[in-house]
Amino acid sequence: MSFTGKYELQSQENFEPFMKALGLPDDQIQKGKDMKSISEIVQDGNKFKVTVTTGSKVLSNEFTIGEECEMELLTGEKAKTIVHMEGNNKLVATLKGLKSVTELNGDTITHTMTMGDLTMKRISKRI
Repeated sequence: MSFTGKYELQSQENFEPFMKALGLPDDQIQKGKDMKSISEIVQDGNKFKVTVTTGSKVLSNEFTIGEECEMELLTGEKAKTIVHMEGNNKLVATLKGLKSVTELNGDTITHTMTMGDLTMKRISKRI
């Protein structure tokens, strides 16, 4: 199953408490909470490029399944991780105590991030 495509954020749960726990300033959280981000994923075999655009902020990461890479977090920090593929539709990574699971089902991507006992869920649809 190919992840390649553009996806628009449809809904999110626990955005504000999760972003506070990450250490984002309140003004950034308030600005970002109502913006519809666009995620563009380009998959070429085991290589991925993921670009998330939220207003004027662009976050771009590239990785190859099973190989160590450096990713930029929402806070601007960079961290090393290894992204694994579970089945043919789930990308899983753990970085700096944060577990990220991106699951593709048809035209819907569910991105779940967990840190401690706090979980944020974002649902995006292919556009």
